[in-house]
Amino acid sequence: MRMRLAALAAWVVALAWVFPAIAADPSIHLQRLTLDDAFARVASYEGKSHPDLRLFEAKTDILNAERDRATLRPPLTVGAILENALGSGDVSGLQGAELTLTLALVLERGGKLDARRTLVQSRIDALAIERETRRLDLLAEVARRYLAAVAAERQRGIAEQDIEQRRRTVGAARQRLQAGASPESVVFTAQAALARAELERDRAAQRSTAARQHLAALWGEREPQFVVASGDPLSLPSIESPAALAALLERTPELAQFADEQRVREARLQLARSEATPDLDWQVGVRRLQADGDIGLVGGVSMSLGSRSRAQPGIRAAEAELASLEIEREVRGMALYSTLTEAHGRYRVAQSEVQRLRDEVLPKLAQAESAAERAYRAGAISYLEWAQLQSERTNARKQQLDAALEAQRALIELQRLTGQTLIVAPTDKTQGNAP
Repeated sequence: MRMRLAALAAWVVALAWVFPAIAADPSIHLQRLTLDDAFARVASYEGKSHPDLRLFEAKTDILNAERDRATLRPPLTVGAILENALGSGDVSGLQGAELTLTLALVLERGGKLDARRTLVQSRIDALAIERETRRLDLLAEVARRYLAAVAAERQRGIAEQDIEQRRRTVGAARQRLQAGASPESVVFTAQAALARAELERDRAAQRSTAARQHLAALWGEREPQFVVASGDPLSLPSIESPAALAALLERTPELAQFADEQRVREARLQLARSEATPDLDWQVGVRRLQADGDIGLVGGVSMSLGSRSRAQPGIRAAEAELASLEIEREVRGMALYSTLTEAHGRYRVAQSEVQRLRDEVLPKLAQAESAAERAYRAGAISYLEWAQLQSERTNARKQQLDAALEAQRALIELQRLTGQTLIVAPTDKTQGNAP
């Protein structure tokens, strides 16, 4: 019996330790989401591809229907003509009526059928590049939102470090107050600084929740049941020179789509030129003469005049559109290169700032803050001097994180422009992914 009571008591004590820990940190049971997991969830939106990508499937179905319609030949036309009936004089009534039954067809000339088919097929082929461009934009948006969630967690970590500093300050101020070496106002000031640090931590926690909700919205999840995996946005890889990255622009979908657009415009030009060749309208039929009951065959061929002159405006417009495509590509290429060099410059500047803060500024501030703490406890400096150094150290951490986030955002833009894999930061040390 005593053994059972002892076991029950131990179980109750264990629950008393476990449940408060779970209540204090509900994220213990939440799934850890890596960036690759986020990519996979967006790719499989409620069991299907993302709506932005499914839209291209609908466009493909529309163009397939247009292709089927474009391959239809002109239909046969059946007609009936009644002549010399219900008139006056000799053609009164139906005695002198003539009934003609006809079968007519338009014979297309100039390759109009092939031109229509080629135009629609080129538009279908162009959708693949357009879809790839949208996919890269979507992945870039996933990476940005994931980075925002990681940033919020890092900001909360900085706030926790600041809270730890302020707690030491409050403890030291109380000791000096008890020793009669410091007024009570110093304790109140230190407590106010601690409260502000706790407020910053709570704000970071709220930003983290909002960032996770914003990220989960990409795959239709209303109540996020995950936490982002611990990433290190301060880890910034070395990147190629602008010239090396510019060479990758030639293979980016944003420029590759101009090749498909050229085929589309060439098909439009060919279709416009085919309109210069007139079509032939032919018909055959039988005619019955009501007066004597005789039957005879009839036939005819017609062709519209002036087709070449009427087609010229369309031909000139199609030629102008084709000629302007190279200019459009040049303009787009210059814009992409300008964006690439600007993002490359932002990355290099931010990378240098992160490194200098890590190697030079933060170590010195840490040493200064430790020395200030010892000096304050010994009564050699005032509380304000120590608190100022604590603020400087916290601000330097924030500055370093802001610079790292700027670099990561620039890296996302570079990877989107060049069409490379979008990885913001190593989501797990065991993965070894580059940021």
